Amino acid sequence: MKKILVVRVSSLGDVVHNMPAIADIHRRCPDAQIDWLVEESFCELVELVHGVHRAIPVSLRRWRKHLLSAHTWREIRAFRRALAAEKYDLVIDCQGLIKTAWVASLARGPLVGLGNRTEGAGYEWPARFFYDRSIRIAPHTHVVERTRELVAAALDGITPSQPPGPIDFGLDGARAAHALSQVGLNLPARYVVFVHATSRADKQWPINHWIAIGQALIRRGVALVLPWGNDAERATSQALAREFGAAAIVPPRLPLPAVVGLIDGAAAIVGVDTGLVHIAAALGRPTVELYNFATAWRTGGYWSSDIVNLGTAGAPPAVEAVQRALTDFGVL
Repeated sequence: MKKILVVRVSSLGDVVHNMPAIADIHRRCPDAQIDWLVEESFCELVELVHGVHRAIPVSLRRWRKHLLSAHTWREIRAFRRALAAEKYDLVIDCQGLIKTAWVASLARGPLVGLGNRTEGAGYEWPARFFYDRSIRIAPHTHVVERTRELVAAALDGITPSQPPGPIDFGLDGARAAHALSQVGLNLPARYVVFVHATSRADKQWPINHWIAIGQALIRRGVALVLPWGNDAERATSQALAREFGAAAIVPPRLPLPAVVGLIDGAAAIVGVDTGLVHIAAALGRPTVELYNFATAWRTGGYWSSDIVNLGTAGAPPAVEAVQRALTDFGVL
């Protein structure tokens, strides 16, 4: 049995895009034991992925904020001891940053990582000094395929290598539905999720556009669910809900497994380029992805006809285009 450690610590969307690598590994090595090193806030999400033996939490974000704390350094030492306790046949750094290469190098086993930057993706060339082997990927490569090609080459010992089989994100819908049921939300039979929140203001979609789409859905008897992750996002969700009245639901802040359940039960999802929308695409739900930049080729879903990518640089998504997509989905 091969023991393999996959390293992809953040961010949410990138963690989602990394998921098909797990199914790819199992196709090549059916009895592999796969551990995944990931930021502590995403551990519960990674645990939903079929084929992951163990999600190993790392606290790089928290440690960085408290580097002068004695408690932080005690945590780091404990983490290093725990990680080194397992011997791996292969360690794959899928992120290509100095921090991820360093943390991957703390594990025992041959370390493989990215040998170059691909267009639009984060990469720090000194990471290569940590690797036993570096894999070069064609610069114009979708983020999902970048990881799949890296993993395939790491397993086969050659480069380049073709990823095997169809894309399979492996998210466990039954466990996600159970997590949602524990929250106690009273959801209608038919609802659309609006993902308006993003960490970057230049990725947002105008509020009046959300209102126009929401009102059109309400006229068709569809409810709206407006999830949020921080106080500013909650305020926006509540402001939209006031426009929509009783047809809108602003849930409490949900743990990630419950968010997956919420999205998986939706009639459709409309959202900006952010992690929750990538979860929707990973689940194969009818998804409208809204882009203000020419980046849909790199991060947008392409593995299902139920995923529609709208907008580009200089031509943000129009309300009419979103309405057409929702009509094609049978929601409008």
